[in-house]
Order: sequence, then structure tokens, then C-alpha cells
Amino acid sequence: MRLKSELYKKEQEQLADKIIEILDLNDENSITLYELDNDKEKQEKITDLSPDIRKYFTYTCIMGVKEPVKRPWLSIIKHVTKVKYNLTVKEVRVKTSKTLRTRKYTFEHIIQSS
Repeated sequence: MRLKSELYKKEQEQLADKIIEILDLNDENSITLYELDNDKEKQEKITDLSPDIRKYFTYTCIMGVKEPVKRPWLSIIKHVTKVKYNLTVKEVRVKTSKTLRTRKYTFEHIIQSS
């Protein structure tokens, strides 16, 4: 039996690109957890991809699709985008009405060798 990563490579990459498009990253190709926590529309669009994720990915490791968790959309982001992007996480401080600590997620496109 062939792996889903072999059978659906193109579809997996398209889903990764779709998530990056939904995230609407800044000029540094990054977004903060604070921004994501406060954007219900992005969260909903990402969780709405669950049926496609179940079809094209082995979803046993993707807790956001497999079972209820606190931030299912974050689990989906991390696992689906890794087929095409390297994810770097860094602690940062964000100034709103007060200074908050949050995480900054930076996505770097993986260069594929032919």
C-alpha cells in the first residue's frame, strides 16, 4: 500500500499553500499567536479544511483533526505546512494596550531538489 505522502503530494502542497494564503503573513513571512488567537475568521477557514486534510494526509498526528484540542487550527497549521515550509517559532513581546508575550511563527519555503 502506498503512502498518502506519495499518492497526494500535489494536493498536500496545495493545502499547505492554501493555509499560508489564509494566514496572510506579513513581510517577514510570519504571524504571531496573538494575531491568530484574535482572528476567528482565519481559525474557521483553517478548521473548515479538515475534510480535505483527512483525505490527503495521514491525520493520526494532527490532533486538530483527530480529536478536540484547545487550538485545533494551530495543530493543522503546523502539520500541513511542514510538507512545503520550515516553521520557526520564537518568543516575542507585542505591544497592545499593554505588553504581551506571545509566539511568532515564521514560515520559510523549502527548496526542493529535483
